[in-house]
Amino acid sequence: MNRTVFFLAALSASVAHLAAQSECDGERYRYTSAYNNVSVSEGNIYGSNIDALGTDTALDFDFYEAVDNGETNRPLIIIAHGGFFLAGSNDGMDVVPMCEDFARMGYAVASISYRLGIANLLDLENELIRAVWRGVHDGRAAVRYFRKSVEEDGNPWGIDPDRIYMGGVSAGGFLAVHHAYVDDDAEVPANIDQSQPGMGGGLEGQSGNPGYSSQVAGIFNVSGALKDADWIQPGDEPLVSVHGTADGTVPYGTGSVSLLGFNVTEVDGSATLHERAEEIGLTHCFVTIDGAGHVPHVTNADAYDVTLSTVAGALSSWICADYPDQCGEYDYTSDIREQLAQAVRMYPNPAQDGRVTLVHSAADGAWQAHVRDGQGRVVATHTDFGPQATLDLSGLPSGLYFVEVAEWGWRNPLIVR
Repeated sequence: MNRTVFFLAALSASVAHLAAQSECDGERYRYTSAYNNVSVSEGNIYGSNIDALGTDTALDFDFYEAVDNGETNRPLIIIAHGGFFLAGSNDGMDVVPMCEDFARMGYAVASISYRLGIANLLDLENELIRAVWRGVHDGRAAVRYFRKSVEEDGNPWGIDPDRIYMGGVSAGGFLAVHHAYVDDDAEVPANIDQSQPGMGGGLEGQSGNPGYSSQVAGIFNVSGALKDADWIQPGDEPLVSVHGTADGTVPYGTGSVSLLGFNVTEVDGSATLHERAEEIGLTHCFVTIDGAGHVPHVTNADAYDVTLSTVAGALSSWICADYPDQCGEYDYTSDIREQLAQAVRMYPNPAQDGRVTLVHSAADGAWQAHVRDGQGRVVATHTDFGPQATLDLSGLPSGLYFVEVAEWGWRNPLIVR
């Protein structure tokens, strides 16, 4: 009996591992060649709250996904636009191209709106802090919305509630890093009056969807900052950031946020955040764009390539354990289907109806596939000459096997059900 239980546990673990391998196929989550066409569903409401001027404001998101992506358990990226908490929108050009490219990589993507506005221009420092607080509350409501949609609505967006990532540009970057690292009541700024309309609800806020977790699996930050880098603690969410060294709006390191030439408040920019991350052993990736100003990816194609590939490389490294770690620029547009065509593919796995297909478009000459059981014994052999062949495994009992082709120097696990 113990042997049977052990075998079933091992088989279950192997199936899970193979499913992860299938999802992390070398292309998905890292290359825009994974999928072709993208669709957008606009104006989806996720919550509401009172803004700086006392108006009840609806909060919505635009949802991006690949048309040809039939997955129902996708990692979700929630992205927040920039605009100094005064302007900007979830269909702005600081976020839309990234949303589209992330969707082509296989992610589900939600570009969120959040409350904007400042009530008193003569009190900019305190007003900015309050604006960040509202944005954090809204971002947390958005995360809760998606978890609620899985539990109560049958997962209409096809997302994995355990793989939700939060990120943003400029003000959206502020929102994202504060979302992750303001996680203790002692870190709430003293000048936040939670008795005021739209400001209450403690760390979680009152923007909607109570009762669900707002925890995220990781953070990306483009030209944003955190009020205090010491809020980042061991065990916190991993972080990836991109920042220009000549940013005159949000400091690259520690310094003042600037609006129209006026210093507003001191914050810790990306360089300081990653010094802290390195100090405490937090998983992180930081890429500098030398000489670049604020959010250079909006107007400079090279900066866009650096920004998108840095974020996608880090996220895919966190998601896919078998992927090589990637921190920094790479060619995310490469159509690696051509490369994959030169590699061996085996599908479906687990095998269906006792059959599995092997493909190697560069196969030249005779080859032999040996199927071995868990003890290494050859239980089936197939000989062929072409680039594609279907192996008949119908006589094998359910279990874990290994298929190997010596001529190709290839060996891979296979589940037979």
